[in-house]
Amino acid sequence: MALSPGHRLGPYEIVAAIGAGGMGEVYKAIDTRLGRTVAIKTLDSAHDDRFRQEARAVAALNHPHICVLYDVGPGYLVMEYIDGQPLHGPLPFTDVVRVATQVADALDAAHARGILHRDLKPANIMMTASGAKLLDFGLAKILAEATDDATRTMAGTVLGTASYMSPEQAQGKAIDARSDVFSFGAVLYELLTGKRVFERESLLDTLNAVVREDPRPLDSPASSIVMRCLAKQPEKRFQTIAEVKAALEQLRSTPAGAVQTIPSIAVLPFANMSQSPDDEFFSDGLAEEIINALVQVPGLKVIARTSAFAFKGKNEDIRKIAETLGVTNVLEGSVRRAGSRIRVTAQLILAHDGTHLWSQRYDRELADIFAVQDEIAAAIAGALKLKLAPAPERRMPSMPAYEAYLRYRYYQWRFTPEDSRRSRECLEQALTLDPGFALPYVGLADYHLALAAVCAEVSLDAMPKARDLAMRALTIDPDLPEAHAMLGIVASVLDYDWQELERRIQVATAREPLSAHMRQWKAYFYVFSIGRPEEARQLVAQIIEDDPLCQMWHFTLALVLAALGREDEAIVALRRALELDPQFWIGWMLQGLLHALHGRHDESFHCAERSVASAPWAPGANGLMAAALANTDRASEAEPMLNALRGNASVGPFGMAYHFLARGDMERAVEWASTAADQRIASLVTIFVRPFEPRIRTSPGWPALLKKLNLTPAV
Repeated sequence: MALSPGHRLGPYEIVAAIGAGGMGEVYKAIDTRLGRTVAIKTLDSAHDDRFRQEARAVAALNHPHICVLYDVGPGYLVMEYIDGQPLHGPLPFTDVVRVATQVADALDAAHARGILHRDLKPANIMMTASGAKLLDFGLAKILAEATDDATRTMAGTVLGTASYMSPEQAQGKAIDARSDVFSFGAVLYELLTGKRVFERESLLDTLNAVVREDPRPLDSPASSIVMRCLAKQPEKRFQTIAEVKAALEQLRSTPAGAVQTIPSIAVLPFANMSQSPDDEFFSDGLAEEIINALVQVPGLKVIARTSAFAFKGKNEDIRKIAETLGVTNVLEGSVRRAGSRIRVTAQLILAHDGTHLWSQRYDRELADIFAVQDEIAAAIAGALKLKLAPAPERRMPSMPAYEAYLRYRYYQWRFTPEDSRRSRECLEQALTLDPGFALPYVGLADYHLALAAVCAEVSLDAMPKARDLAMRALTIDPDLPEAHAMLGIVASVLDYDWQELERRIQVATAREPLSAHMRQWKAYFYVFSIGRPEEARQLVAQIIEDDPLCQMWHFTLALVLAALGREDEAIVALRRALELDPQFWIGWMLQGLLHALHGRHDESFHCAERSVASAPWAPGANGLMAAALANTDRASEAEPMLNALRGNASVGPFGMAYHFLARGDMERAVEWASTAADQRIASLVTIFVRPFEPRIRTSPGWPALLKKLNLTPAV
């Protein structure tokens, strides 16, 4: 039975509920005798034996990084009240090592008393001002007990969190301290990457991954420690947590750069050595194709195109570039075209000292460019002592169509209205030259999606076009990931069919490793749209490691941080995005909105000005500008902008929703958002509903809006 504030348990007065689990509830309370704040854990009577076991386990421990047990009452424990936050990754490397060492020290103390934790996970580690605190020994096993219950079940569910279980625990076998070592490795992996190492779509699939699948390699100085902890056979792991702690302490004392890491590479844009400067599209395209091929090399971290190409035209030292991108190797090269012939040179450079690991020159017919790309990727893999995974079979387009497609990608990354028009023309030309080339159909679909997402084109017109184009692509290549993902996105925008979105994204991302585009769509459209912002944050944080100089990723991180109620951190992420691209109008728009919500109206006005200057057609930017004027006592100047939005039945409602959100009028913001939902505004869910759900759910119209969007509240 839940306890309400004011309820008394002996001398303890309940203040508030602070958590619940499978075996009971946790409350904040006051010890009326000492005036001390405590945490009280009550227990369902069905689990009295487990409760007593936890009491005995915790009472036997006295350690600065373990939650203290103060008292035991009938059906409840009185414990130290910890003012902190559950641990979550990714964290900076130095913080990971510091926190992991503290947790290892706490586990070592427990193991020395003959106590296993058996439910080690980030949620059971609280971060306080004094460091980590290990808690919840509810599954702790005292080794001296005669019973052998390595895995118990409760209500038909495996007791313990599946993605952190050791293989022997997941299989119901006998366990010892090495089981906690495995779980510790899973926690350490998550702190480094922000991703659960074995989590899959279902409990059964997760347990199967724990027992049978190897974790993906880490690009971290702690990689060898993590992988040894996660060995499937207990005898291949560290045999004690004390050994893990010693390895971590050794890592912390190792000079920077002396630790062996897995290989990583940045492919810089190839220099255009042709007589015509217009051939730059081809040299850029070749480098991008090599990036796409290298992504298929297991164990190799590949920096995404956006970040690698940020150094284009800059005479930066290779070592500085490598340090900025966090890579061990850099590939640079050049391309020279002359009629039907092509010369490609490439050099693989060891970043820390400039040593050439490999170099080659290719003099070929232009039609052989596909083979050259594959040969360069294979040579790099060989030089780094890695194996290139077999690429899926693909139909090669005609050379003229391929060149048109490379021109599209060249213009696609330049982000101006004129370049957007040119990119569309290049795609149409590619299809005229080779109607059996699948990728340009998806490129055109993405073009319409981009227009709809920023409200320059009505979704009700744009998204059916995107659907038709994606279907055309699938008739040519039924396994094309980008086409499946696009169909899922269209279903979510036009039909609010989130199940179809999930199904299509799962098909699109079934093959690892994922392209940067697929990871973006998975994080932004799927995980975030359906209301799992913490999972989206973890995905985006991991992507930023591979693409640190892409402003869009920092913007996406800001969105999910806002959804988690961490708006100050969101502003920091936006500042980084705007440092990377001062003309990034949607970043200025979101930053202006966040400033307005915190009453910083002068800052909001400045951001609105920057946003409207770069995107005068964007309804969200205009809605924010009108709010900034009204918030600075210039409401009369805002009226023409508001009248224009009210008069635009297609995209105006979205601008009005943004306007009233910036004004702090949640009720009217939700009313206009409901009208925008009828127009199927593509970005309504991702840049309005989900990021500001913590605020706008107070509106009376919120339940009706969720119902119209076929959404459930975020978790």
